[in-house]
Amino acid sequence: MSRGWARGWRVGVVQFVKSGEWKTGEQKLADHLGIEWHALGDGFTWESEDLDESAAKARHAWDVASAMLASGEYDLLIFDEITYTMTFGWIPTADIVGAIVDRSPGTNVVCTGRGAPAELVAIADTVTEMTLVKHAYDQGISARRGIEY
Repeated sequence: MSRGWARGWRVGVVQFVKSGEWKTGEQKLADHLGIEWHALGDGFTWESEDLDESAAKARHAWDVASAMLASGEYDLLIFDEITYTMTFGWIPTADIVGAIVDRSPGTNVVCTGRGAPAELVAIADTVTEMTLVKHAYDQGISARRGIEY
């Protein structure tokens, strides 16, 4: 996000899990820099009281993201935690892959989340898999402002 912005790129972010009610450090920075930001989820799925509502919010986030992909107005789009929408069957993988393949020329796309479907990996230029070695949460340390959000 910051690299693209620093090069004068128009950057947009769509978050598929995080809620707009959260006040994250990355969103605060994006607001300061004038980066378009959409936090459209309802929180962590394991805390959801209504998975149908979570799925509906994810589909709405995809509507926003797919319009951004087709618009030609962005140099970089980041789709945060989009892989979960495919894993949970909320958005068909073929729809997401097709829209990325058919995106406006010159639009770079970063998709994040664990367990990316093979179809998404196949069309990607670069794939990075991060592996957890140790996490503070496993030691009873809750998420901390400035570190996890």
